[in-house]
Amino acid sequence: MRLPPLNALRSFEAAARQLSFSKAAEELYVTPAAVSHQVKALEDWLGVDLFKRLNRAVMLTDEGQSYVLGVREGLQLLSSATEKLMKQDAAGALHVDTMPSFAARWLLPRLSRFRDEHPDIDVRLSASDLLTDFDRNDVDIVVRYGNGNYPGLRVEKLLTEDVLFPVCSPSLLTGEHPLRTPEDLQFHTLLHDDMRIDWDTWLTVAGVENVDPKKGPSFNDSSMVLTAAMAGQGVALGRSTLAADDLIAGRLVRPFNQQPLKAGHAYYIVCPEEKADRPRIAAFRTWLMKEAAMDPGRFMSSSIEEVE
Repeated sequence: MRLPPLNALRSFEAAARQLSFSKAAEELYVTPAAVSHQVKALEDWLGVDLFKRLNRAVMLTDEGQSYVLGVREGLQLLSSATEKLMKQDAAGALHVDTMPSFAARWLLPRLSRFRDEHPDIDVRLSASDLLTDFDRNDVDIVVRYGNGNYPGLRVEKLLTEDVLFPVCSPSLLTGEHPLRTPEDLQFHTLLHDDMRIDWDTWLTVAGVENVDPKKGPSFNDSSMVLTAAMAGQGVALGRSTLAADDLIAGRLVRPFNQQPLKAGHAYYIVCPEEKADRPRIAAFRTWLMKEAAMDPGRFMSSSIEEVE
């Protein structure tokens, strides 16, 4: 099926309706010369004149009057079909993948607000630390923690002020060895995630020499580390983004006022460029950014040091 270029048809229809290349150009947000060029290209493609060019006006030829009726009907059908498809795409399932810790501590507690705003979108959430292959995995959008280098994808920084500081159960502030200064950590268990170097760095910056940063159990998920800390099993290095809600609720406390450490990475929204502006995905991206703007973890430290 041979069809003329869509832009040429749109220019022709607008010019035929307005009987003016200038007014058609205003409607289409292009120059009159661009409209004239598109119409001439369409006439050349069809092999007929569609307009009579007068000194300061244009008039449809008989062929133009006949042709514009079908073009207008076709454009209206195309517009209606597109709008219908876009409405369908604005509803239905949205496949989201993120790290288990971020899902448990940040996303899930807020997700009901997205459902309230977009009841027609069903979020299907999966949790994984693996990189997503959008060509092979049934995933629309992901949130990842890293340096933001994801070539060929639409990347938006979601949360930027992720910092590290010791957190523990309020029960560790009392007892035989209450936590009052960093030196008191020698009497308590250090809890680690996969980044075991973080305790070593924090203790060095705090000037603590009587604590072995290598001792203590480790967990492969930051959410489990915080859960263990809330259970009184030891002291964890909490990330501001993940620990903020538990600190506000009093399930965790910061035993010291030492300056926190910048974690060196951030949370990013990542999705294929060609899908980024589809209604469902755009709605979720917009909602994530709005939630991030209100995130209490952003305000947990006004002065931070960089983790090398």
